[in-house]
Amino acid sequence: MTPVLISDTGLAAEIAGLINRVYAKAEKGIWQEGSARTTQEEVAELIATGQIAVLRSDDRIVGSVRVHEIEDGVGEFGMLVAAPEERGTGIGRDLVSFAENWGRERGFAEMQLELLVPQGWAHPVKEFLRGWYTRIGYQVVRKDSLEDAYPFLVPRLACPCDFLVFRKDLDPSK
Repeated sequence: MTPVLISDTGLAAEIAGLINRVYAKAEKGIWQEGSARTTQEEVAELIATGQIAVLRSDDRIVGSVRVHEIEDGVGEFGMLVAAPEERGTGIGRDLVSFAENWGRERGFAEMQLELLVPQGWAHPVKEFLRGWYTRIGYQVVRKDSLEDAYPFLVPRLACPCDFLVFRKDLDPSK
């Protein structure tokens, strides 16, 4: 299975459903009940602008990731999801590798990701992800306030949160 960028906006509902299903569990306790991570419309827009890659097993989408340039020479990936029934099969690793290769192909020096973390308590999924990202070469470069960066999200939070910004050097010689 190889991830591929897609252009079919008709897949937006399926991808948004997968993202929302995964994030509902992975971020339980962080968001107010009933909050969705994304919408079909947002995913359709991201697909139309070449920012969504998917991984399929047979005819089913089992993972997806958003990739985009955030500043000159720096790419970012986000909305990384693997279908829960496929967890532990390497889908996340394959999607991150895809994102990094996507960045290298564009000549980016670094890849970035953001991890939302609650203040005052350790969320098990977030702690797992922090460790995993660190093991695959990402380092925390800063902790930002959600209120400063994404104020429109704050009313939907169930608890105060920050987000950790991770970066990885994409130069294979380092």
